[in-house]
Amino acid sequence: MKLRPLEDRVVIKQSDAEEKTAGGIILPDTAKEKPQIGKIIAVGPGKMLDDGKRNEMSVKKNDEVIYAKYIGNDVEIDGDKYVILRESDILGIVEK
Repeated sequence: MKLRPLEDRVVIKQSDAEEKTAGGIILPDTAKEKPQIGKIIAVGPGKMLDDGKRNEMSVKKNDEVIYAKYIGNDVEIDGDKYVILRESDILGIVEK
C-alpha cells in the first residue's frame, strides 16, 4: 500500500481496540471504542506558508501518537484501518 498525504496531513495506522475491559469482560464489536492512539505511517511535506516556503512537520514516520477522538477521515485499505488527519489534530507523541 502506498498512500502519500498532502500538505500538513499524516496517515496513522490505528491501534487495535481493546477486546476486554480491565475487569475481564469481553466487549462485542459494537461496544468497542475507536482507539485514539496509533503509529504514523506517512507524513506530508508540510503546509505551504504565505512566503512560498513549507512549514516543517513536528512528527515523523514511525512516531506513536495520540490524536483527537472525532477528528480525521477513517479509511480501510487491504483490511487495515487508517486515519488521515492534520498535524494540528495530533495531541502528543508517546515516548517510551
